[in-house]
Amino acid sequence: MAQPCLLTGDRPTGKLHLGHYVGTLQNRVRLQHDYESFFIVADIHMLTTRNAPAEIAQIDQRAREMVLDALAAGIEPDRVTFYLQSGVPEVHELAGLLQSLVTVSRLQRIPTLKEMARDADIEMPLALLAYPVLQAADILSVRANAVPVGKDNYSYVEVTREITHRFNARYGDVFPIPEVIASETPTLIGTNGQAKMSKSLNNAIYLSDSAAEVRRRVRSMYTDPARIRADIPGTVAGNPVFQYLDAFGTDRATIDALKERYATGRVGDVEVKDYLAGVLNGFLAPMRARRAHFDQPGLIEELLLMGTERVRAETQATVREVRQAMGFTGVRNRLRRRAERRMTGPSPQDQEDHAAPA
Repeated sequence: MAQPCLLTGDRPTGKLHLGHYVGTLQNRVRLQHDYESFFIVADIHMLTTRNAPAEIAQIDQRAREMVLDALAAGIEPDRVTFYLQSGVPEVHELAGLLQSLVTVSRLQRIPTLKEMARDADIEMPLALLAYPVLQAADILSVRANAVPVGKDNYSYVEVTREITHRFNARYGDVFPIPEVIASETPTLIGTNGQAKMSKSLNNAIYLSDSAAEVRRRVRSMYTDPARIRADIPGTVAGNPVFQYLDAFGTDRATIDALKERYATGRVGDVEVKDYLAGVLNGFLAPMRARRAHFDQPGLIEELLLMGTERVRAETQATVREVRQAMGFTGVRNRLRRRAERRMTGPSPQDQEDHAAPA
């Protein structure tokens, strides 16, 4: 029996960071042996907020960095198909065939679309409003059974589920209903303590950062602004340093002791941050070794090209089945038969059918 299918991925807007890891990447690593997995480099989705020629010119390099980050994090190249979304033009046809199954008002109720437009300082473009429909086409093109996502993307997959239910009810059971696989870790706050970790806000720690860079970023992290001396009791709840320790630390006894000492004014920020830097560098050290192993000339490019060819063939097959289920194949065949009759004259069967009764 074939394994169920999983689809996930990211827009190629830059390197992956710790927020990506806790949001979806750790689930991708965990699930890769349980599912036939597809990892999309969603460069068409990137155009919703970043469509300048200079941005497009960087797609190939950013795609390489994303795939290398995924491999460094533990993804196995023989278990996952990496592919470039723009290399599968048939997905746009599939999105067009699905778009009548969702309303504009339904899409406008997705709060994260408004946030994306606001963060990019743009008026809502059609491409951004239709983002969930194209994402549904991505998911359904490979008949994905599961989609591991962070909290921000739950609503997008729910739109896909609604579209799938409507399509199957109207045209027949063509697609599985994809399930959301949620991250166990809440959204990781940025190093500035003001918003979630984000490349655009420059408040991220990247999976590819060196040990020295991690220490530098941790040393500059936001903690408790009211705590100007180590002997002043500090706030643990909501403190980014302790949130990171909860997400990545393994020595619970030491972490709990640091929290208690911090809350009672018996440890300084420098000591706590140095401990966190050690935890993060210990976590990232195996990734640095895997990155060095996979960072070979042409290897990532070969994985992307081969994967794109495979997914394009699968998407073409999906579109053919969708067109047939919807009845478009019958329309084309009827037109062809009528055109052929005009060119060749009526067949003997046509003549018999239209003969006058004796």
